[in-house]
Amino acid sequence: MIRIDEIYSNTFLPLIAKKHNHAMHWFDPFGSTKLQDLCSAPAINNMNNDAIRYLFWDQEPLYKKELDCILPKFDSVYDGKLVLVTSEMDSEAVEYANNKYGAHHLYYFFHGWAALDWFRGYDKTFLIDPPQQRQIKKTFIAPNRIIAGERQHRLEMLYYIFKNRMWDNHISCPLTCPAENINIYDAVQVLADKYPDIEQVMISAPLPMQFKHEENHPMHSCWLSLFDESAESLLYLVTETVATGQRLHLTEKTFKPIALGMPFIIVGTKGSLEYLRSYGFKTFDSIWDESYDLADDNVRIERIASLLTSLNELSDSGKQDLFEMALPIIEHNYNHFYNGGFEKILWSELQDVITTIQDGGI
Repeated sequence: MIRIDEIYSNTFLPLIAKKHNHAMHWFDPFGSTKLQDLCSAPAINNMNNDAIRYLFWDQEPLYKKELDCILPKFDSVYDGKLVLVTSEMDSEAVEYANNKYGAHHLYYFFHGWAALDWFRGYDKTFLIDPPQQRQIKKTFIAPNRIIAGERQHRLEMLYYIFKNRMWDNHISCPLTCPAENINIYDAVQVLADKYPDIEQVMISAPLPMQFKHEENHPMHSCWLSLFDESAESLLYLVTETVATGQRLHLTEKTFKPIALGMPFIIVGTKGSLEYLRSYGFKTFDSIWDESYDLADDNVRIERIASLLTSLNELSDSGKQDLFEMALPIIEHNYNHFYNGGFEKILWSELQDVITTIQDGGI
């Protein structure tokens, strides 16, 4: 098991520091992509123009505007060849960095390791009812904290949920985005051309919506929670960090329902379910229609909303039947996550990165 808060200092840095004329760069604190938060080791003043520099941009998605902010300034300080180490595949932003800045690319699933670390040990607790004993009363649980900025797909998903009056589920939604500090009624204006009634729909919703015993929409990324709400929900609606554009980028959010023993629907980029299956997990295409996963950006959320609506219209006994049909998939995913199968795949993948670094970096 890799301790994710030590992955730079204990896994990558000792390897890179042994290589002559190699340097490593990463952002600290976690979640930052600001130039002033860029760390470097070993000392770069001993590097020559043929140095190989590894920039670990593996926690957050890559966006062109941020690359244009960081990489020119980065190159003005550090000479040598640049290798971007990311946690996203088939990425238009990575291709952009390669074409414009000559960056090479290495990939490993940072967020897979993060999920294994953050959610370790919960399988040895009694915080949530075993799936076989659950009584399903709700269609879905849908936590939403950051709703503005690059997360506007969450507003779009909430629009459909509220428009179809599905708020009798376990949903959280703030009035003011805690990250962007923008009121939700102002934030939705970016979607007004596509959804002329979006502001009125939001006004009609019982906002803010918080889970029981919560205040001010606390951050839950690095632990499991909401056990009671999850135990009575048919599925977990995962609103991922990224849901549009060409890239495959999943985070720890996708692994929460797996660790909680639940089915899930992922509001993510095109092909997210297929990407997850490539790591040995199973999804629920035998239980409900998952064709939304391969739908284009302009219709994917609408198709997810249609699926949610149809599931929400089922009786409690109908939802219970679907949940029981999903039990073999739930059990497979839980065991794959907690019993070493997923970690074995991640380690094999990471060893390819390690070998590349040992052989010269590109």
